[in-house]
Amino acid sequence: MSKIDDGLFSAHEHALEREYEVCPKCGSELHVLNGKRGAFLGCQSYPSCDYSRPLSHQEVGIIEVMEDQLCPKCEQPLALKSGRYGIYIGCTAHPNCDFIVREEVESAGVNCPECGKGELVARSNRSGKTFYPCSCYPKCKYAVNDKPHQQCCPECGWGVLVEKKVRGELRLVCPQRQCKYRGETL
Repeated sequence: MSKIDDGLFSAHEHALEREYEVCPKCGSELHVLNGKRGAFLGCQSYPSCDYSRPLSHQEVGIIEVMEDQLCPKCEQPLALKSGRYGIYIGCTAHPNCDFIVREEVESAGVNCPECGKGELVARSNRSGKTFYPCSCYPKCKYAVNDKPHQQCCPECGWGVLVEKKVRGELRLVCPQRQCKYRGETL
């Protein structure tokens, strides 16, 4: 076996001479930590010092002002903006005006089985997945993740069945956990 040249490992010595950032609150070193929202810089003196900041800075701001579109609240122009959860349309007079164009809610045509007043509507979460909450939210917090159908469960009598893939086949299934009803294939 040949002998390894020790000069190859001199680059490792330079990596140890890394500069650390200093905490603006207490003067300790900042370390890269991982959290549920990704990497961030946190103070080494935690929990006595709670300083932290995101590792990557996301640009939040106006992309394009739409002069022909006016805000219905304050008559200022609307703008296409980039924010924490993506691109949206909002008022240029923010923070004095908090108007944001919301997506139109698409009704699933199914009455809410829990409150009986609202109906289930299609919405999308931050990652773009569709779910079906009650239109009376926040008074009624009922929601299902799969497409609902206005049919009563033959076993438990619950007012909604949902489309679900069971063993590769699309079936109408009762969304109640205690009920084990699995309908015929669609």
